[in-house]
Amino acid sequence: VQLQAFGGGLVQTGGSLTLSCAVSGRTFSSHSMGWFRQAAGKEREFVAAIGWRGVLYADSVKGRFTITRDNAKNTLYLQMISLKPEDTAVYYCAESSLSTMPSRSELYRYWGQGTQVTVSS
Repeated sequence: VQLQAFGGGLVQTGGSLTLSCAVSGRTFSSHSMGWFRQAAGKEREFVAAIGWRGVLYADSVKGRFTITRDNAKNTLYLQMISLKPEDTAVYYCAESSLSTMPSRSELYRYWGQGTQVTVSS
């Protein structure tokens, strides 16, 4: 299984970005997927997850970020609006074996390489 995240970049405060994560090597639709991020000097944190039961967001991004998936394209997305400097981080997509949209990183078994998002003030 391979996950490849892309779409990061440099944006100003209040700007928008959409991240994508292409998945190959398995049936995409049968597993929960998630986005995590890691800022410099900080631990990796949960951002959002999607499964057949619905979606889950961290409080810090609720109302600003939207996670979606296109099963036909085996692609996961994270639409980000109203970006803030504190959203600056490397963003990772990941696949879980669970269908319950976990927020704990240890419950995800496959990870993409990460894409950098930088929000300037």
